[in-house]
Amino acid sequence: MDSLGLFILLMLLCFQWTTAPAAEEITWTYTGLVGQSEWSQYFPDCGGTSQSPVDVVTTQTKYDPSLIPVTPLGYSQHGNKPFTLYNNGHTAVIELPDWMGLGGLPWLFTAVQMHLHWGSGGPSHGGSEHTINGQSADAELHVVHYNSELYPNISTAMTQRDGLAVLGILIVTGEETNPAFNSILNYLSRIRHADQKASIPAFDVQSLLPKDLGRYYRYNGSLTTPPCHQSVIWTLFHERVQISKAQLLKMETILYSSKAEDPDRMLLQDNYRATHPLNHRVVFSSFSAESGKELSSGEVTAIVIGVMCGCVGLAVIIRFIVKTIRMKEPEKAKEKKQDMALNSTSEAEKKEEPSLSPQTEP
Repeated sequence: MDSLGLFILLMLLCFQWTTAPAAEEITWTYTGLVGQSEWSQYFPDCGGTSQSPVDVVTTQTKYDPSLIPVTPLGYSQHGNKPFTLYNNGHTAVIELPDWMGLGGLPWLFTAVQMHLHWGSGGPSHGGSEHTINGQSADAELHVVHYNSELYPNISTAMTQRDGLAVLGILIVTGEETNPAFNSILNYLSRIRHADQKASIPAFDVQSLLPKDLGRYYRYNGSLTTPPCHQSVIWTLFHERVQISKAQLLKMETILYSSKAEDPDRMLLQDNYRATHPLNHRVVFSSFSAESGKELSSGEVTAIVIGVMCGCVGLAVIIRFIVKTIRMKEPEKAKEKKQDMALNSTSEAEKKEEPSLSPQTEP
């Protein structure tokens, strides 16, 4: 090859290298040209066989008695240094100090950040990433940790199969406000646009978690956003956390996925990934089916009403029996008196009858 041909080849290679987008620079979205159905074209791991989230079918989980309660380390020791709240265009991220960690796993994991996923239609319209028996929650909180016992940082750990541990907390709505979540929601107005950051007062992170940390589902999966590395040990708690409808509405309507300088504002909504097949993976549970069975509010109401109706019915029956007995008692007493009177009359008549004289022998 002559020098001119070599020069042209080098120029072409240089042009291709400078114009080909790096994976980290690709702007992905949940819908659209680079939506979640196209992620695998740009991020190969997103097309893997161990992707998250998944639908947890409780009848198909396997009880593992060796699964001990997870132990938050330092979650309540937030100190005086403020937290950083960040809108990355996909969610609201709270960066966590490295003294927070997670125990109860085969290795020690150090906290990195937590973030939220939500929908757009209010309560009962979906918003969580994981589902249980096909039912989604209204939102979901993820607390992300990396394996600091084996790896020096999250960048290295996230590419290893045992590199990350994420807590999944399903969020449902009710009538009462959850004060713990206001530690985040009250400051979302400071980061309304993508790439905006704000310092917020530190708070007790453990207050965001369910009270029961001993009952959960465990499986091996992936990050639920690109690059979708299959490096996550997932812990999805059985107990849901409740926030108010007003809190959910604020979560769904206050943030934008667009930047402040963008001419068109785009609300940050429906930032949850669809569930993926297990592909022969097993979802383990830390509790048996009997101990994990909880009644829904409708079932509890039905049972209470049934018990109350049963008690009322039993009271009516007892009252009827008692009333019947009381009504019969005077009749029995009257009959007894009549019998006694008749017996007395018969005895008196017997005494008044003349005795016959014996006949004299001739």
